[in-house]
Amino acid sequence: MPNSDDKLSNIKDYFSKKLSSFGTTSKGVDWNSLEAHEARFTQLTKILPADRSFTVLDYGCGYGELINYLDKHQYPYQAYFGYDILDEMIEAARVNFADRANCRFASRLDDIPAVEYATACGVFNMKLDADYESWTDFVIQSLTEMNDHASLGFSVNFLTKYSDADKMRPDLYYADPCFLFDFAKTHFSRNVALLHDYNLFDFTLLVRK
Repeated sequence: MPNSDDKLSNIKDYFSKKLSSFGTTSKGVDWNSLEAHEARFTQLTKILPADRSFTVLDYGCGYGELINYLDKHQYPYQAYFGYDILDEMIEAARVNFADRANCRFASRLDDIPAVEYATACGVFNMKLDADYESWTDFVIQSLTEMNDHASLGFSVNFLTKYSDADKMRPDLYYADPCFLFDFAKTHFSRNVALLHDYNLFDFTLLVRK
């Protein structure tokens, strides 16, 4: 199972090397560019209200780049909580946003209070040598965690199985959007949106409760 110690250790090692090589940049969390990073945020933040304050969990927060996006687009968040399994990412985020009293970071989800919304950007893309079925089990487990932690909804994105076959890599997870849409509809909420129309090789799920 990918949530076992050895699988998590492989993921931690992979992203630790990315952070060491590229620092607190989009490449440091394995995105090609800040533009690609922000393009995904544009879809994910459609779950968030723009006209009132809210609390949000950034599940797999990396160094906290979502904060910059929220600030840039003037989202009125009351509190931001960043969660990441990599201690180095959490420490980098704490340094980057040391002056932000309403932004907190933790490497244990249990240390973060319940929030209104949760979001996860690119968290499940890198499966390394995990097989497809066990990684899908891990995804479901993680989505359930997000759903349980957020009272009003969550958003998450994935690489799509409809990607060009000649460009797909064996170490990446290409999810089935129809399967995940159905799972979300039958387990989390009747109000689920599947966004697969923004000209990238991924899709976004919005789950509103």
